[in-house]
Amino acid sequence: MTAEEPPEATPQGKVLTALNWAYEKTLMGFPGLDSAEEMASEYTRGTDTLNEQVNSLIRWQVTKAGTSGFLSGLGGLIVLPVTIPANVASVMYVQVRMIAAIAIMGGHNVKDDRVRSLVYACLTGNAIKDILKDAGLVVGMKIGAKAIENIAGKTIVAINQKIGFRLLTKFGEKGVVNMGKMVPILGGIIGGTIDASTTNIIGNVARNTFIDGVVK
Repeated sequence: MTAEEPPEATPQGKVLTALNWAYEKTLMGFPGLDSAEEMASEYTRGTDTLNEQVNSLIRWQVTKAGTSGFLSGLGGLIVLPVTIPANVASVMYVQVRMIAAIAIMGGHNVKDDRVRSLVYACLTGNAIKDILKDAGLVVGMKIGAKAIENIAGKTIVAINQKIGFRLLTKFGEKGVVNMGKMVPILGGIIGGTIDASTTNIIGNVARNTFIDGVVK
């Protein structure tokens, strides 16, 4: 980054710009699509345990949203602040919404910047352990709502920076042109479908973080 280049103009800054866009859309919802809060409400109906309800959300989200028709329809609604392929942005939205819904189901305030950063961290899958540890958080201990409230602002900045770098360096890309290869949110789109294995990992990480309160 040059002296004249603002943080959001860097490759990792552009990643975070895209994530912020997706996050805001999950809170507001798209026309005809549930917001994260509405999705959480749908899955908390019934008598199943909270973990069973969350597992149901993880299990069925791919079935409901991982179709080429859904992704192309969503792509037509997208106006991104940075250049990212519409299909990748669509998948980003789907994944962020799922994690945010899980956070809501766990009683977390998704309008809190600290919760937002943890949602982003969940997108890195099992790499979340290294990200939080490098940012100074103790991994393996309870990180419930109270603990999240006590995360310092400078720690959130460090987490966000590490997320941006992680999403970039994992695929060895220098910019956001090849975002489809760069962002490991779903491990890529194959034939218009979401990679179920990666989605399951991310969903499990989100459940561990926001429901069980432990990053494993």
